[in-house]
Amino acid sequence: MCCHRKHSRRAYDVSKGNNEGSNRARRHLCWSNRLKNKLSVTLCNLGVGATFGESILHDLPRDSTVVTKTTCELLRVEQEDFRLIFEKNKELMNDIISNCKLKNGFGQSMQTTSTIQSGINQQQQQPSPTKKQLSPDHPNPALPITEAPSPAMSRMGWALRTLLVSDNTSCLKDRKVGGKFIRKCAPGTELVDWLLNLSPIVHTRTQAAGMWQALVEEGVLSHVAKEQPFKDKCFLYRFKVDEDGTAGGAPSSDDVSQANDHIREALPGLLHRGPDATLRMILRKPSHERTHEELELVYEELLHIAALSHLSTSIKRELASIIVFEAHAHAGTVLFNQGDEGRSWYILLKGSVDVVIHGKGTVATLKEGDDFGKLALINDAPRAATIVLKENNCHLLRVDKEHFNRILRDVEANTLRLQEHGKDVLILERVAKQRGHSAFKYTVMSGTPQKMLEHLLETRLGGQAGPNDPFLDDFLLTHIVFMPTPILIDELASTYHADTEVDMRTASEEDQEYFMTCKRRVVQFIQRWVLAVRHAVFDDPLAVEFIEEIATDVEQEGVLQEEASIIHHVLTQLSRYQEDRQMNASQKWKLPPNGQPICLFSGNTHSKTVIRPDDDIIFRVYCADHTYCTLRFPMAATAEVIKACAADKLQLARMPEDLLLVEVKSNGERMVYKDNDVSIPTALSLNGRIFVSPKDHLDALTPLPEQELPTEALDMDFEALPTKDVAYHMTLFDWDLFWAVHEYELLYHTFGRHHFNKITSNLDVFIRRFNEIQYWVVTEIVSTSNLTKRMSLVKKFIKLAAFCKEYQNLNAFFAIVMGLSNMAVSRLSQTWDKLPSKFRKLFTEYEALIDPSRNHRAYRMSVGKLQPPVIPFMPLLLKDMTFAHEGNKTSLDGLVNFEKMHMMAQTMRTVRYCRSRHLVLDPPSPKNENEIRQYISCFRTIDNQRVLTAMSQKVEPRRS
Repeated sequence: MCCHRKHSRRAYDVSKGNNEGSNRARRHLCWSNRLKNKLSVTLCNLGVGATFGESILHDLPRDSTVVTKTTCELLRVEQEDFRLIFEKNKELMNDIISNCKLKNGFGQSMQTTSTIQSGINQQQQQPSPTKKQLSPDHPNPALPITEAPSPAMSRMGWALRTLLVSDNTSCLKDRKVGGKFIRKCAPGTELVDWLLNLSPIVHTRTQAAGMWQALVEEGVLSHVAKEQPFKDKCFLYRFKVDEDGTAGGAPSSDDVSQANDHIREALPGLLHRGPDATLRMILRKPSHERTHEELELVYEELLHIAALSHLSTSIKRELASIIVFEAHAHAGTVLFNQGDEGRSWYILLKGSVDVVIHGKGTVATLKEGDDFGKLALINDAPRAATIVLKENNCHLLRVDKEHFNRILRDVEANTLRLQEHGKDVLILERVAKQRGHSAFKYTVMSGTPQKMLEHLLETRLGGQAGPNDPFLDDFLLTHIVFMPTPILIDELASTYHADTEVDMRTASEEDQEYFMTCKRRVVQFIQRWVLAVRHAVFDDPLAVEFIEEIATDVEQEGVLQEEASIIHHVLTQLSRYQEDRQMNASQKWKLPPNGQPICLFSGNTHSKTVIRPDDDIIFRVYCADHTYCTLRFPMAATAEVIKACAADKLQLARMPEDLLLVEVKSNGERMVYKDNDVSIPTALSLNGRIFVSPKDHLDALTPLPEQELPTEALDMDFEALPTKDVAYHMTLFDWDLFWAVHEYELLYHTFGRHHFNKITSNLDVFIRRFNEIQYWVVTEIVSTSNLTKRMSLVKKFIKLAAFCKEYQNLNAFFAIVMGLSNMAVSRLSQTWDKLPSKFRKLFTEYEALIDPSRNHRAYRMSVGKLQPPVIPFMPLLLKDMTFAHEGNKTSLDGLVNFEKMHMMAQTMRTVRYCRSRHLVLDPPSPKNENEIRQYISCFRTIDNQRVLTAMSQKVEPRRS
């Protein structure tokens, strides 16, 4: 499709008033006849995605002729609709129209890159009186964010270009474009293809594009017209040295060899930078150019920015479309001055800034994660301070005033506040369509516990809720934080027995129906409660008593037949659970001086062994002279009780308040327990010991000599065992540990066990298993003095990681890879050099998968594609829980912050989803089955990093 303009175009006014339509048509006809006699000039060719015809906005005649070149399909917007869209989105539409005019050949001529850049610089140096700040309105994602490339990126650019130029078949060629000769350029698609073939660590086109974008944002590579960031499309790109003419001659064989060596070492670093560069590129794009996938990517990043943690989910989604990235190169640059008009809110991503006030000087220094500039926007007041960049290359996120005000206004418009006695008791937010729960108009943001329960019973039960409604599930999973079970039961009982003071014989039909509905909803709540949290309900005597009471009452109500069936099913589940508990009553556990807790007795050997609060455990407590006593207590025993008993047995003549219960780790670190702590024996680190000590003797506590030795384990040669068999039995063992962990234990761990007086023993043992596998890997490798055998052992561990990944035992997979990445192992250069390249490449791939950058993006993307059963990487789930807890207040203005509960419930649901199907694996050969089971149940480990490093230096001394 072509746009033509005639050479002798003239300006004219469109008549207004009472002119007849025929007159206007006549003028248009005359104009068309006049144009026919003029020469047509093609201004541009419009492709897919282009827009034209915006003159209808102002009732202007067409200023060009549009001619189809091929068969076309178009989308048309009528004038009236177009005007409505424009009025609602003026700023965005103005940008779109201006850009379209420029691209279609109207308005000012296209500026050269240098003119654009100088214009930006001039704008930064000489701000207009109405806008005294440096921030560009629309940062160009095609331009660099640094003034000059860093040495590392310059070197990487040199290495990549050297290999491209030395390859005669490569895509980097001299090309003629639009009549202009361009040296050494290549299409983005071919650069991506080349990079994918260059190294096995680059797996996807998205990864490769991100790596090239990392070079673009530092100016090492650029689009030939400086109009596009890196795209996996047929846009042409070239290296800076080719653009400047400083590339020099053809590379020598030494250059190629050096480039290959550098690529091998530094390419993982470029791979690591790619996702961040892609994110920054998205954040510099105008809002209307961000795709749905890109908006989701930005939104997920915003979830982990502390300055935004107090904002609701809907606000973060809004921010994802309009928040802008900007970078400033020089320390000392003034971002804005005191007294300037407040036009933007900023969040520091990298670097630091000084806050300077007239007459006071620097009053504060803000660092990464801090935000500033919001007050002037909220109050519509001048800036209260000057912001000066303290470091070079500061990165910021910016939200401009008009968007800030609009988002706050929209949020308030979508918020419904319910009040009682002049105070908010429930704050609801209109459900956004993207949440996928359109059955409900509003979801809960915050409220009093009682009002939230009332709202839940009225709107989410009685056949109104789908099986995956988040509010009901979030409430059931997290209520123990803000509404302990006894209070919940009281409220449910009050709702169920709402008819107590009413004579049902004289009540109206409407009242009778209301009271029956209340009873039905409570029964349905019980059903969903048991389904959501399983045996946690049955473990509570108050809950069991309440369920049995409701069951008796329901059976007496003839109209509640369906509810009678529901409650009968719940009672059946309760009965089965109580039978199982009876069979496993009085379980005894032994905590060896080192190693996993061992179950000494269990009545039902076929069931998965869950550690319960009333189970006994036998363990040792030491004093400063390393003498010890052996104690037996329930798992739920407090530190105070253990301390008093141990002091008595060890004959420490001190009052209980003068004593401390302490863990002494193998590295000498001491951790003092609070008196109300529980789960003490199972919470020990790998080689930790429990000590009791007077407060004034705490510094005298030292590790036992045996704590620096490996933990006790079965004496077997790991090298002789089939790798797949070991992975199989490890996965079965780890699955049983994971299965025993209740979702509530994540809450107890995050908020503190003492707040609930509940044990976290099953979670403790599962976390300990991760550390045990990790240090087992390190211990085995640094204990092997023979180089060839040590290399073979590293290879076997990489194969073991591969099998664990295949079995979806990601907890063990992470532990093995992190063990291989431990400093004591990674420094063994002779061992790694001897390793076959196939295994080195595989390990590099695994390291990329466990890369913690961008909040473990690579792992999250990978695990998101898996179907259960999965054994997840538990430390990351606990990190998510901690982030949600520490980054968000539990109570806001006296109301429960339910947004926080939603975030925590999401993580708990992940645990539930991972084990929503039973683990079924094809067993390997039965050879050595019993020996392997015993071997993997308790590994030989040293967890003292100093000792491990010393052992590593002994087997491979540092080269001088």
